[in-house]
Amino acid sequence: MRSWNPAADASRADASRASAPAAPRRTLFTPLSERRDMRIYAAYDDGVRVVDPATGAVETRLSGQRVECLSATPGAARGDVDDETDASGPARVLAGTSEAGLFRSVDGGERFTRAAASTLGPEGSGPDAVTAVATSPHDPAIVWIGTEPSRVYRSADGGETARRVGGLTDLPSASEWSFPPRPDTHHVRWIEPCQADPERWLVGIEAGALAVTADGGETWTDRPPGSRRDTHAMATHPDAPDRVYAAAGDGFAESDDRGDSWRVRDAGLDHGYVWGLAVDPGGPDTALVSAAESATAAHRRGEAYLYRYRRDGEGDGGSAADAGAFERLDDRGFPTGAGTYRAVLAPGRTTGAVWALSNRGLFVTRDAGDSFEQVPVDLPDRPARALAVA
Repeated sequence: MRSWNPAADASRADASRASAPAAPRRTLFTPLSERRDMRIYAAYDDGVRVVDPATGAVETRLSGQRVECLSATPGAARGDVDDETDASGPARVLAGTSEAGLFRSVDGGERFTRAAASTLGPEGSGPDAVTAVATSPHDPAIVWIGTEPSRVYRSADGGETARRVGGLTDLPSASEWSFPPRPDTHHVRWIEPCQADPERWLVGIEAGALAVTADGGETWTDRPPGSRRDTHAMATHPDAPDRVYAAAGDGFAESDDRGDSWRVRDAGLDHGYVWGLAVDPGGPDTALVSAAESATAAHRRGEAYLYRYRRDGEGDGGSAADAGAFERLDDRGFPTGAGTYRAVLAPGRTTGAVWALSNRGLFVTRDAGDSFEQVPVDLPDRPARALAVA
């Protein structure tokens, strides 16, 4: 296991590239380009850790709050003011908590304030628990928010205010929704915007359904064919805007029609309880996932693994049934197996860059999983709830 040396220069990157196993369409990033002004946001049961990977500095925000979800958008803080998104400006960070609603920072995580307070959190008209949050790739002012019990809200001002989106709990499957640790309730675990259509959103209910709206919540499709019942994470990529990946307690699936239908992908996947998910920023055909044998192994016993999914052939004459397979990433520098709880994953800024966080520490790969380096920062030795990079 290597530690990340912030002083590493381009010659070291070249040496790593020469010695690393060959991988198609992969170029190692220059360390400084990936780190410049970057912050890593990690959600824990006692607050958000804001990490500067260049210096190793770690600050705790929202101390004492159980933080369930994050959305960090580079430069969106400026967009809140003048609708001009400057990727070099401070990130806007949204953090959902289990007891106090939604919090918002417009200065990269330096300060957080309550957001949508009239709707969410104590004394709001809706639930206290915010369990999912997502920002539109088409307009950073548009934010969707999910709660426990399962409801969805839409914000048109970057999370400052929000209104409820109707129809979700009227779906036929709603009577079957139940979260196993607390079977009398359920929640929105993940919200994913569509890269191809600003009105299309996918909502994962834990546990019971995947729901899709094509018109901003006016109408819903319940449990599209092949969709998973226990979706933990979804991911898309702008270079394949119709494709969606889903990591779920009941397996891994992908859609090529914006979520209208799904196919299970399990070739090479030895562990069917899939949790974390991130797509290679450099292309839509490679994704990393964390997985375990069961929820007990992932969250309680601590025996989880990391896999790389690579899609091959489909769209170039290949068969849909044969497209894509998993490779287990043991002995790549990221701890797996006994003593490791499921990891949360987030894409970086450059080709091949994916960040991974577990109870064993924060790691980054520059080559889509061929190798990992540990980032020398002081973080809790327990699982994180969410991870974001901006």
